[in-house]
Amino acid sequence: MSFGSGLSATTSVVLLLLIASLSFLPLSALAAEPKLRFGSNGEFKILQVADMHFADGKSTPCLDVLPSQVKGCSDLNTSAFIHRMILAEKPNLIVFTGDNIYGPDATDAAKSLNAAFAPAIASNIPWAAVLGNHDQESTLSREGVMKHIVGLKNTLSQVNPPEAKSIDGFGNYNLEVGGVKGSSFENKSALNLYFLDSGDYSTVPSIPGYGWIKASQQFWFERTSSKLKQAYVSKPQPQKGLAPGLAYFHIPLPEYARFDESNFIGVKMEKGISSASVNSGFFSTMVGAGDVKAVFTGHDHLNDFCGKLADIHLCYAGGFGYHAYGKAGWSRRARVVVATLEKLEEGGWGGIKSIRTWKRLDDQRLTTIDSQELWSKSSS
Repeated sequence: MSFGSGLSATTSVVLLLLIASLSFLPLSALAAEPKLRFGSNGEFKILQVADMHFADGKSTPCLDVLPSQVKGCSDLNTSAFIHRMILAEKPNLIVFTGDNIYGPDATDAAKSLNAAFAPAIASNIPWAAVLGNHDQESTLSREGVMKHIVGLKNTLSQVNPPEAKSIDGFGNYNLEVGGVKGSSFENKSALNLYFLDSGDYSTVPSIPGYGWIKASQQFWFERTSSKLKQAYVSKPQPQKGLAPGLAYFHIPLPEYARFDESNFIGVKMEKGISSASVNSGFFSTMVGAGDVKAVFTGHDHLNDFCGKLADIHLCYAGGFGYHAYGKAGWSRRARVVVATLEKLEEGGWGGIKSIRTWKRLDDQRLTTIDSQELWSKSSS
């Protein structure tokens, strides 16, 4: 093996010894540093931003606000809300759950996407995005929008998983959240995040309405969940049980219609649930996998509730963007989720102890409402 004429014989020997030693290290020792990790306080916090409907910035007017709020209200109010939320919550990850831009009113999709995600980019906080049903209605195709997002700074978004050669949609991927550095979870994922493209509109002539999560996506989800579960119980430092998972996509599942005011926290002000008119079975797929504890969607701006069905919480974020339809006098809002690790008696951190959520309103005080527990180790 030649290292080039610029290296001394001694340096070459040292490099050869280093390479030889690396070849006997376990794979975990060679694994890349997790892109996401729990903080030293044992928490991982996610800010969900649903339905920004960003268009052309300052020239784009607000919809459904009070008469006193109309003057000077624009897309920039949406940007300001994101900035305020980042400062208030200091999240570890920001997740945008579709309709990031409103295609019909965005004259240049690339510019609108850049402006929509600018507050997240400027914060230097990792962020991820999925597509809604309006993102591709401007000057970029659905694939083009996702490729543009993936090229932006600080994003962990992916167009599609490299191991899935044939999969429907754009923006199906997963992210693993490593435990606290120095803990037994340092090289394991304590929390698994699934992102899926729930589509835009049905392409089947006999089926009207919105799109849905297809069989190819569900197959990828099942395989990914299975691999993550296997990694969780494998050496080094095998763990018991399952690492909890959270799923993010835009269009709600038909199962969201199973709730009424008696079995959820939040509000349900839409006339109906705007899911696909066909049930593709993804909820059953998640129940079968067993690791997903909560699902987070957008799409229905006037719904912000969170209810439990078959041990999975189905949650809306509520409308965030000012160029999105809303209700005058009803504050735009964002959802926050925080996973907290178990504090071990001997010191250090274990696996996840609990997952909680709340919402914040874009009012003078960024009022916190509807705090609730989504999952806890003690109740599982």
